[in-house]
Amino acid sequence: MTATEERPATEVGTPRKRKEDARLITGRTRWTDNIVLPGMQHLAMVRSPFAHARITSIDTEAAKAASGVVAVITGADIADEQGALPNAWAVIPDQKAPVHPSMAVDHVAFAGEIVAMVVARTAAEANDAADLVDVDYDELEPALELKAAARDEVLAHPDLGTNVSAVWSYDSAESGTGGDVEAAIAAARDGGVLIEREFRQQRLIPAFMEPRSIVVDPTTEQMTVWSSTQVPHFVKIFIALVLGIAESKIRVIAPDVGGGFGGKLQFTPEEVLTVIAARRTGKPCKYSETRSESLMAAHHGRDQWQQLTLAANADGTVTGLKVELTADMGAYLGLVTSAIPLLGAFMYNGIYKFPAYHLGITNVFTNKTWTDAYRGAGRPEATYAIERLMDELAARVGVDALEIRERNWIKHEEFPFATVSGLRYDSGNYEAATAKARELFRYDELRKEQVQRRESGDPVQLGIGISTFTEMCGLAPSRWLGSMGYVGGGWEHAAVRMLPTGKVEVVTGTSPHGQGHETAWSQLVADRLGVPFEDVEVLHGDTQVAVRGLDTYGSRSLAVGGMAVLAAADKVVEKAKPIAAQLLEANADDLEFTAGRYGVRGTDAGMTMAELAFAVFQGHKLDGSAEGCLDADATLDPEDFSFPHGTHLCAVEVDTETGGTTIRSYVCVDDVGVVVNPLIVEGQVHGGLAQGIAQALYEEAVHDEGGTLVTGSFDQYLVPGAPDLPAFETARTETPATTNQLGVKGVGEAGTIASTPAVVNAIVDALRPLGVTDVQMPCTPYRVWKAIQEAAQEGAQQKEVRS
Repeated sequence: MTATEERPATEVGTPRKRKEDARLITGRTRWTDNIVLPGMQHLAMVRSPFAHARITSIDTEAAKAASGVVAVITGADIADEQGALPNAWAVIPDQKAPVHPSMAVDHVAFAGEIVAMVVARTAAEANDAADLVDVDYDELEPALELKAAARDEVLAHPDLGTNVSAVWSYDSAESGTGGDVEAAIAAARDGGVLIEREFRQQRLIPAFMEPRSIVVDPTTEQMTVWSSTQVPHFVKIFIALVLGIAESKIRVIAPDVGGGFGGKLQFTPEEVLTVIAARRTGKPCKYSETRSESLMAAHHGRDQWQQLTLAANADGTVTGLKVELTADMGAYLGLVTSAIPLLGAFMYNGIYKFPAYHLGITNVFTNKTWTDAYRGAGRPEATYAIERLMDELAARVGVDALEIRERNWIKHEEFPFATVSGLRYDSGNYEAATAKARELFRYDELRKEQVQRRESGDPVQLGIGISTFTEMCGLAPSRWLGSMGYVGGGWEHAAVRMLPTGKVEVVTGTSPHGQGHETAWSQLVADRLGVPFEDVEVLHGDTQVAVRGLDTYGSRSLAVGGMAVLAAADKVVEKAKPIAAQLLEANADDLEFTAGRYGVRGTDAGMTMAELAFAVFQGHKLDGSAEGCLDADATLDPEDFSFPHGTHLCAVEVDTETGGTTIRSYVCVDDVGVVVNPLIVEGQVHGGLAQGIAQALYEEAVHDEGGTLVTGSFDQYLVPGAPDLPAFETARTETPATTNQLGVKGVGEAGTIASTPAVVNAIVDALRPLGVTDVQMPCTPYRVWKAIQEAAQEGAQQKEVRS
């Protein structure tokens, strides 16, 4: 009946190797681009080379005459058919936004926007013909620089009349969660400490391994769409809404997906256009983007200016925080573009007890690729700001950077804690995580070495960076999302099916793309039902199989989706109880369920879950008093977010003569609540660290003065490889969440959120004796060297003035 007769050990907490990896690393999986269907046609997109222009004419005759070409489609051809791409999160009721077409009709708003599409028998023929499409443009001045765009100096969309999409604010005094920040700032000016800084969050590009790909088969009764996406359920409903196709006639499949990091949390122009091409030609169509197209036209992330004011007493006790954000939306609003700054708005206070807080957000359009979710989405920006400020505060007060944090953070006995931004942190122990990190890092020894290097005038200085962070995970509950203007919900759905042979199928609405849900969900169910780990099969990513779901993003999968799986498994156990009582001829109250077996107390009589499943399949001995089915569904909408936290410590060596930076050691101690699979958590942390460090040192999307992306390949857009990164030393503390039954919190974004400020703080710490107080990211050798030179010049000028 089962793969093994041995009762499995407790699965939660066991470092199982991922069951999905066998097919991934042996080439047995099938990515979207591997799909080949009879009569399939291929698409190539013609994209605007200009960031801002009017289309004056498009000549498609040469392309139509090319070998293998089936059709050439322009925006004018589908103007009445293509609808508009959705924005699902209006942060204010009168938010301004241009119509977002999948294919431009007469106006292009960023370089890379699609202006025509070629359908051909082969991909090569489609690409060759795309080069023959002749588009004439009337070039317009682009709005590129964010601050200038906020002043409406040049309009990204002249018809809109302004570049400002929305202005949103939160004030603790008005909301009743704290005091008046202006009063705190005024008090700080009179004998306290006032720190004013401006930080730049550079534009980043989600560099997933598998570029986006779509295949649409219109030849069956139900149109089938394969897409390399994080959100198959979103894609299904938006195909229906945008193109007017009955939702019941659409099936979306996300097969194995090669990474996303938020970059595939989108309903894309290419998905719409591939559906249109398939519908028009009546044949299967495929579009697979090139890496250059992905970097240029798939959505970008971050891109903000942060104006920050921190007020504190003379002893370093924080009294107020004021944040003014200017956020680049790019040319259009994607699914949640407008809400990315909002997702960080509640986290700028971090783990600290600010009594007063004000945040203002200005969302601005420019003529660049639109921005949207990128790993952490809003929270990395917030953590960067507050952790950089806390280092500045320590320097001003003249105390150790860890000590200033401890003076101000929430003590473990103060949980649950109502924050100044209106959230309720349910649990945490910042002292424990920091103490462990400090010991592993050998903090005191490194500080001594730092002093020695400074005193000896060593050209290679040692810097120590700190980031004690928290984040809000598990994007939910639905009522909170609704109150903030989001049109969707935050619930998740799961089903558990008991098969006659005792095997188990778990159907989840989450849609993994590298997170290891097949393994982790199997561990959850194996424990709950008392069945072998190997006997659990997890099904996902197909809207015909997982009919209900809200997919995977925002570190929500375990805290929301995993808990829905547990709830469904609990229902299976409850449904099995009266059936077991009937078959065992016992009173249900005399039964106990232990390790997958219903037993009658005080006797040896009992039945395993597998035996019950087969008995239900037969139905021979059931009298109809209980439902003859053990399968169960559950929809779970959590009460609140979860709040993982951690302490990250980074030591860097900075060559003050060249600006070169080397990470010498990196220690992180994360508290992500109860851990289901330590091996998966370790992998998530490592990947997150790589991405956060990459923002600090390497990655930046750069446009020229015309708005063309000049970092449009991996030659120019630097993504670190393993040789560029240090060996990470990781550890955990565990403070269970109180908002879900297992006590989990979420780990998907922790490394990314925490590591960026840790690295930059370390660099600034190394250079602070030289007068450097900031280095703009990415901290390239040139920027570090330039900061040193500018600080030296400023110091010399001040010395000259004093003399």
